[in-house]
Amino acid sequence: DVLSLGPRADALTDESALLGAVPELDSMAVAGVIAAIEDKFGIVVDDDDISGATFATFGSLVAFVRDKLG
Repeated sequence: DVLSLGPRADALTDESALLGAVPELDSMAVAGVIAAIEDKFGIVVDDDDISGATFATFGSLVAFVRDKLG
């Protein structure tokens, strides 16, 4: 929803590349996605938690959220 991908979001798999592959995912959008994750899952994401690898693929982002949830 944050990126307004519409039906393209349904096609994302764990291997789907994000950074550099999804034009809507620029630096401002990354901040919006992080804020949405924090709100949705009730977690806090520190700046030190985020790296390019976190947003490399959809699967790496999902794994990051799962790790934060414990």
